[in-house]
Amino acid sequence: MTDEKARLAREISASVAAIEPQLIAIRRDIHAHPELGFDTLRTAEIVAAWLRDQGLTPQTGVGRTGVMVDIVGAHPGKTLLLRADMDALPIHEQTGLPFSSTIAGKMHACGHDLHTATLLGVAAILPRYRQQLNGTVRLIFQPAEETPESGAEAMIADGAADGIDWAVTLHNKPELAAGEVALTRGGSTASSDEFDVRVFGISTHAARPHMGVDPIVATAHLISQLQTLISRERDPAHSAVLTIGHIQGGATHNIIPDSCLLQGTIRTKSPQVRADMETSFRRVCAGVALAMNVRIEVDYLRGVPPLMNDDRLIDALETILSHQFARPIVAKPSDSFGAEDFSLFTERAPGCQIHIGSATPGRNDHLHNSDYQPDERSIAAGAQALTRLAVDLLTDNNH
Repeated sequence: MTDEKARLAREISASVAAIEPQLIAIRRDIHAHPELGFDTLRTAEIVAAWLRDQGLTPQTGVGRTGVMVDIVGAHPGKTLLLRADMDALPIHEQTGLPFSSTIAGKMHACGHDLHTATLLGVAAILPRYRQQLNGTVRLIFQPAEETPESGAEAMIADGAADGIDWAVTLHNKPELAAGEVALTRGGSTASSDEFDVRVFGISTHAARPHMGVDPIVATAHLISQLQTLISRERDPAHSAVLTIGHIQGGATHNIIPDSCLLQGTIRTKSPQVRADMETSFRRVCAGVALAMNVRIEVDYLRGVPPLMNDDRLIDALETILSHQFARPIVAKPSDSFGAEDFSLFTERAPGCQIHIGSATPGRNDHLHNSDYQPDERSIAAGAQALTRLAVDLLTDNNH
């Protein structure tokens, strides 16, 4: 590492350390007042006020309740988008922390409060480097990441992705030690598609099944056949998840009903596997309908696509972030089939998701858990990582 790169690392680290107590205080305030979906008005007000205090001019109401601000460098160049999500989950908190949720049934159990505080740290430090930036850094604070109606889609519709050349987000990861940084090649999170399938038969008395067509038996066959799409058709190296979460059919003991409903989700880690799974799903439904003499209607709802990390950007960030952190960058494939609507940004520009370790020593935490207690040191680590990658990406014309 050159002397200049080492100096910049020390400078960014010291700058983050100086405001870390403020960032933690903001995180705890947001944590105590969680908001769901697009109803992130209080959080957005906190964000906008902080940005104004840094001399920035934020745009509010982007994607209904999102906040966006551009930090424009002294020289023309590319535009890097950095995103933090702001919304909480409909979970009743069980941590007992002094700053635990004050609103019953709502909790920041995914760490979006950490992400928001992290990006506010970037907003405080990055303007100091304007004179050496070739281009623009766009900070966006997004609502509704955890809901079917996507906040990313809403912000994109309002122009948040216009003109961007790269898109980067981060996510806290309790499986990694606090402050550890992980980069993943290929799919970081999965696509999230849903299906509603109705199997139509002919109702009759349970004692005379030959007089009707039983949709429940046909549905049982369908469920069994659908599982073979994973176990017998998918390459384990390019797998998928198919889960049926709801079945409804019939109303009493002695009547074969007219129809049966099943609902579920399919998750994949690549666009090609996603397309293959939909084709196979429809084929199996059509085959069971023919074999079992029933009519099957399929309502296949495409959700967010997989988040595909760009290999060239990962290569650049692996080098850049190794200049900021003493510990090596972790590079391992993602085993998560969770979904993330940031993929709507990475469909429009090369991008990636960075993971920041948030494990609290002595605990075994998991996301979306009512007792989730991440280590707040992840805020400083994330602020350092995003600041450093922004400075280096926009001052190095080789990327």
